[in-house]
This record gives sequence, C-alpha cells and structure tokens, in this order.
Amino acid sequence: LGMGSAVETLCGQAFGAHKYDMLGTYLQRSAVLLCCTGIPLAAIYAFSEPLLVLLGQSPEIAHAASIFVYGLIPQIFAYAINFPIQKFMQAQSIVLPSAYISTGTLVLHLLLSWVVVYKAGLGLLGASLVLSLSWWVIVGAQFAYIAVSPTCRETWTGFTWQAFSGLPAFLKLSAASAVMLCLETWYFQILVLIAGLLPDPEIALDSLSVCMTIAGWVFMISVGFNAAASVRVSNELGAGNPKSAFFSVWVVTSLCAAISVVFAIVMLCLRNHISYLFTESEIVSDAVADLCPLLAITLILNGIQPVLSGVAVGCGWQQFVAYVNIGCYYIVGVPLGIVLGFVFNLGVKV
Repeated sequence: LGMGSAVETLCGQAFGAHKYDMLGTYLQRSAVLLCCTGIPLAAIYAFSEPLLVLLGQSPEIAHAASIFVYGLIPQIFAYAINFPIQKFMQAQSIVLPSAYISTGTLVLHLLLSWVVVYKAGLGLLGASLVLSLSWWVIVGAQFAYIAVSPTCRETWTGFTWQAFSGLPAFLKLSAASAVMLCLETWYFQILVLIAGLLPDPEIALDSLSVCMTIAGWVFMISVGFNAAASVRVSNELGAGNPKSAFFSVWVVTSLCAAISVVFAIVMLCLRNHISYLFTESEIVSDAVADLCPLLAITLILNGIQPVLSGVAVGCGWQQFVAYVNIGCYYIVGVPLGIVLGFVFNLGVKV
C-alpha cells in the first residue's frame, strides 16, 4: 500500500499533463516493483510457523496461524497488482467500475467461503484461499475493464518493455511512500503496546480499543477525501495549474474538517452511551466517556490529516512527509506519551 502510492503521484500528474500513454507504463512499472517486493514477504509467510514459535507463540497457535497464512501467499501478488490498477483508474476519475466489481466480488466471496469452510470442510486454509481468489477476481475484472473500455483506450496501449526502465528512480519514490505510511500505521500499534503496560491494563486496552475503533470508522471517510485530494492536486499540477490545485486543497480540507467537527459533536453528545455498542461493562463505559473529549479532538485532527497526506502524495512529497512523521510521532509523540502516562500518571488519556 505504501510503495504503491508512487503510481498515484505519477499517474495523476501524467494525466493532468495529457501524457496519457505514460499512465499504462507507470501502472506496469509499479506492478513489477510491487511483485518483486512481494517475494520476500511471501518467504516470510512460508516460514511463518517457525517464526511465530521463535516469537514466543505456542506451537498449536503457530501451526493454526501458519495454515491460514499459507493460503494468503497468492493474495500478496494480487494486491501488488490491484493497487496500481486502482490508482491508474482513479487518476482518470474512474471510480464506479471498481466499486461495482468489489461489490460483486464480495457477494461471491461470501458464497464461496460458506461452501469451502462449512460444506467442503477446508477450514482455515480454505478461508484464506478463497480470500486470495477473491482478490485475483478483482484484479482480473478490473484489468478486463481497462483492456476493453473506450475510456482507457488512450491510457492503456498494451504491455511495454519500458515498464522495466527507470526502476531505481521509481523505487526511491515508492520507498519514501512506504516509509511515510508505515511510520504512521506503526505509531498506533505502539500506542496499544504502551497501553498494555499501564496500571489496570485491561480497562486501558478496552477503552482505547473502543476509541480507536470509532476513530477508525471516521477515518474511513477521510480516506475517501484523501484519494480525491491526491487525484485533483496531481491532475492540476500535471496540467500546470497550481492555483487550481491550491483551491482544491482548501475545498477538500474545509469539507472534511466540517464533517469531522459534526462527528466530534455527536461523540460528545453520546459520550455516556456510545461504548455500549461494544461492551456491557460500566467501568469501560466510564473510561470511554472520560476519554471522549480527547477523542473528539482526535476525530477532528484525524479528519484533516489524511487529506493533507493525499495532497502530499499528489505533489510527490512522500519523503518530506516521512520526515514529518518521524518528528511528530516518534521524536515528540511516543516519548511525551510515555512521560505523561507513566511519570505523571495520566494513564490512557495520553
């Protein structure tokens, strides 16, 4: 996902600059690079059982997990191709076909999962293989659309050897994109680990998980605006219209901020009731209610941040954002949270 955002930048700017033939080249170049990246990941999946045992998991859990993971190996390469295809289409503002394909595949996935797991009795391996198959169905259907649709006639002209040229420069931008996203994602996982070390960790983790789930729901809305911001900014910059790009940034940011404020107000109004969607514990509910003012602020900030990340991707500023993430999350955020949580006894509020 992180390394794939390079194609988001390049395809968007190429489309705005009317260099339509380059979109297909960037799509193939990204797919080649991501598939190569998938090879070491597949090796890790293949040796997941001994790795899990080495990390302290019981042999029974490691064996069960490895069976599921084995079936996900084909999914790695499906996802490596799917993400560039999606960004290739989004750069041209082609969204509905992917939505229809995903909806149809979801129905097929549910049906096949029921047959394979409950009727054929293939268990975990069957479930993961069906998941991998579903991703390949999405890839095949989207590629078929690109190949036959008149909309993509100018941007997809067939396979080309140019996909294997310029890979070092493409890798540099892709690596910066991966670092940008990983630093942001890992930060939230670190928060969970820190919460588990606090006094009364069960309540801390339960209340934090409720808040993070709610924040995740609202975050999904911002992700849509993230894609819109990236496409509009990259298209306008590619067309040489920086003022239009600036206007797009203000429109998308203002709209997303307004939506986030509405959700924050709703959260404050329902602070004493919202947690009962997840738990029946009054102790956890009280802890969540205590965290709701901070959660409301988080919803507003997290509503704006993905949009700005989309703007950065549209501009090709992934490396700059990676440095910002290091400074904000790991030089300031994590150390400050540890000090406030353990030294000043503010607990999960940090």
